[in-house]
Amino acid sequence: MGHDVIVIGGGPSGLMAAIAAGEQGANVLLLEKGTKLGRKLAISGGGRCNVTNRLPIDEIVRHIPGNGRFLYSAFSVFNNEDIIRFFERLGVPLKEEDHGRMFPKSDSAQSVVAALVNELGRLKVDIRLETPVDDVLYEQGKTVGVKLKSGETIAANAVVVAVGGKSVPQTGSTGDGYPWAEKAGHTVTELFPTEVPIVSNEPFIRHRTLQGLSLRDVALSVLKPNGKPIITHRMDMLFTHFGISGPAALRCSQFVVKALKNAADGAVAMSIDALPDITQEELFQRLVQLGKKEPKKAVKNIAKTMLPERYAAFLLERSGIDPQAAAGTVSHEALRSFVRCCKAFTFHVHGTLSIEKAFVTGGGVSVKEIEPKTMASKCMGGLYFCGEILDIHGYTGGYNITAALVTGRLAGMNAARYALAAESGESEPSAQAAADGPHTPS
Repeated sequence: MGHDVIVIGGGPSGLMAAIAAGEQGANVLLLEKGTKLGRKLAISGGGRCNVTNRLPIDEIVRHIPGNGRFLYSAFSVFNNEDIIRFFERLGVPLKEEDHGRMFPKSDSAQSVVAALVNELGRLKVDIRLETPVDDVLYEQGKTVGVKLKSGETIAANAVVVAVGGKSVPQTGSTGDGYPWAEKAGHTVTELFPTEVPIVSNEPFIRHRTLQGLSLRDVALSVLKPNGKPIITHRMDMLFTHFGISGPAALRCSQFVVKALKNAADGAVAMSIDALPDITQEELFQRLVQLGKKEPKKAVKNIAKTMLPERYAAFLLERSGIDPQAAAGTVSHEALRSFVRCCKAFTFHVHGTLSIEKAFVTGGGVSVKEIEPKTMASKCMGGLYFCGEILDIHGYTGGYNITAALVTGRLAGMNAARYALAAESGESEPSAQAAADGPHTPS
């Protein structure tokens, strides 16, 4: 039996694409090279699965610094609120947490995966696991099917490529789709890690002075050579044995990668404002008052009322102050030096962990070559892309999965319309005609 649409990849965008194609009445085949579907979904959000984010569309786009604006057209068809309704229709009620993050009420990523797999079954989507694809086949400017690693060829009028990027390779994202895109005439922009821990060769990192220390609600900045911030993120961060991690560091990482390209000495400066709600002068005055009040108290015991003890002692030493010194003996000059460290401790970073260690892949199939309302290739008829293979990347917090589910929905729906139009004998089913269907999800 032939298939109208083949979807390659059983991650979030592939599952959504296969469901959307099945809803259009297409005969759909889903190919997954691994042993199970939805592996990346199952580990996302610490195993709870952050399925989307409820912030307004403009905010969502702002949190997708890698070509988020490309998604405006897609969001006009299917958006984050539609994702919430979609899961609730499948029997997965969601709850909102901080910063608009949406999780299943069950707190189980598995319930999300199970609901999607059940829906595939209901729509009679043909699923083949442990079936790696070797190539996507094109003839005379059209997609005609796929060739499996086993040598078998499978014909189809449309193919959706949903194979992910190169990050988290244990889930199957190993960059398989880029050669298929290039063969169709697409540009693959340079790949780089995003949402990835940052590496530093600073002596205090090498000596593990602060290893394991978390800083809460700090303002972490990546700096230009002139000392002005490129980007600042106010969140938690963590010192590690190789550098820094935690939400603030992950969000800064893509800016570090880009800044390093222009850094002559292979280093980029970063700065931590450990007390972003107070000015330097206010902090100085507060410390002076506390020192006057208890002049015999060790200065570190005063400082630790505002900062974690280890970090306070570290910054005092950096400022030339003995942490055990009596507060009343510390000069105003030394105290001002300490205050400057509290508000702008600057250090150098030298890279990030590898793309395989990243949560998200930056770069991919150029969005300039993709129809923004349909996810159709502008280079090859019947070819569609969705998810992380596209040059779209956002911060963690439900933004990447929103992009994956929305692009998957559009790719699957329009691939099905294209394939069914081709089958019914329309000589040239256009991507635009496919896009002009109903704008509400079924």
